[in-house]
Amino acid sequence: MIADRLAEYGRSLSYPHLPAAVVHEVKRRILDSLGCAFGGWSAEPCRIARRTAQAVKSANGATLWGTGHKTLPDLAAFANGALVRYLDFNDTYLSQEPAHPSDNIAAVLAVAEATHASGKQAIEAIALAYEIQCRLCDAAALRPRGWDHVTYGPFSSALAAAKVLKLSQTQTVQAVNLAGVANVALRQTRVGALSMWKACAFSNAARNGVFAAVLAQQGMSGPSPIFEGEKGFMKLVSGPFDLPAFAGEGRARRDENSFKILETYIKHYPVEYHAQTAVEAALLVREQVLNAEGPRSLAGMTEVEIGSYGVAIEIIGRDEAKWRPRTRETADHSFPYCVAVALLDGTVTVRSFGPKRLEDPALHALMQKIRVVEQPELRDWYPQAMPTRVTVRTAAGKEYVRQVDFPLGHPRNPMSDREVEEKFRSLAQGRLDRIRAGKVIDLVWKLDALKNVGDLMPLLKVAR
Repeated sequence: MIADRLAEYGRSLSYPHLPAAVVHEVKRRILDSLGCAFGGWSAEPCRIARRTAQAVKSANGATLWGTGHKTLPDLAAFANGALVRYLDFNDTYLSQEPAHPSDNIAAVLAVAEATHASGKQAIEAIALAYEIQCRLCDAAALRPRGWDHVTYGPFSSALAAAKVLKLSQTQTVQAVNLAGVANVALRQTRVGALSMWKACAFSNAARNGVFAAVLAQQGMSGPSPIFEGEKGFMKLVSGPFDLPAFAGEGRARRDENSFKILETYIKHYPVEYHAQTAVEAALLVREQVLNAEGPRSLAGMTEVEIGSYGVAIEIIGRDEAKWRPRTRETADHSFPYCVAVALLDGTVTVRSFGPKRLEDPALHALMQKIRVVEQPELRDWYPQAMPTRVTVRTAAGKEYVRQVDFPLGHPRNPMSDREVEEKFRSLAQGRLDRIRAGKVIDLVWKLDALKNVGDLMPLLKVAR
């Protein structure tokens, strides 16, 4: 049974089995996620999640990042996870089903803090969560069947929590059963005009995964077999699938490069991942236009074409709402908006999605000149590459074209450690002073030497 296999693998994976490259990548993802969390600190869905979690106090619980308040680990996983996810700036994995595997990090750190776990224990649990979620995404697509990608989250977060809690094989199987039976999420979260829930969908899945592990620790059992059963996950949610071998499992044990975290992508721009190459291509085209025709030519763009592949267009280039976004959640999932901002401003930052920018008439006028076209020759490139071609036609009758295949942050075009640090500093600015930010960076790089993950939390407190 798959649940037994997941439990056995989760219990067998340990820090000594992790290659140095995997350990280092986990640290990079923690730093990246903390930066995203500070960037989303004041967003309304994050404030709501934080207020909800602050209603419960637990002296031996987990810290709500940025505060001194401790609550139940599952509530901390929810509130902190919403912070990580809000900006849509955390990492990504693209396969049959897309995912943001760093969504698991808040859950792992919450359970690790509450149990006084070491940095090494947190690292191994995070590597495990990435492995589980990404392999499930490799196995079966949920989106075409109407389910959201976060439906795989309760499994990965439950197994990671079970790892930190040191659950037995039997208990871990029950955590998987409990995580799977009650946490199937609708794809409506990402259709049309997007709501605040987009930021919370996975953090809720992670909260439920942590809760499942805690229940299993206390002896609660769940329905079995959860995947193969008559009314189980495969029959009703995913369809039948074969789960690929995990890193360190069987023959894969000899391949140090098989860990899935090494195939995930850090974002350089705060937009949905399929728009990363579109933004880079738009910025390159903008430079071409300026060099050839001068600054006034930007106002004379008569047509913009975004050429991409089917999956990208389905997610961020098809709904009418993408051409008339009224919320940040819709705008950062909009091909037209992201490309229009890049062409007009020469950059795309967190501030590109503020209320005033969302209402800018010039921006909306340019968006109406943008059309999104599927390019058959790009179809088979995905998911190994994310090619996007941006074409601009000007009033002078000239045409400018640039295509980008591997955005900065992709495994084929990785961000450096310094670039990850600078992303963290930029997002934490205004929440942490430069000295405190430096201390957080230093401690994350030394996380495997930390005896208690809880020692990191005081450094994250936001200055009032």
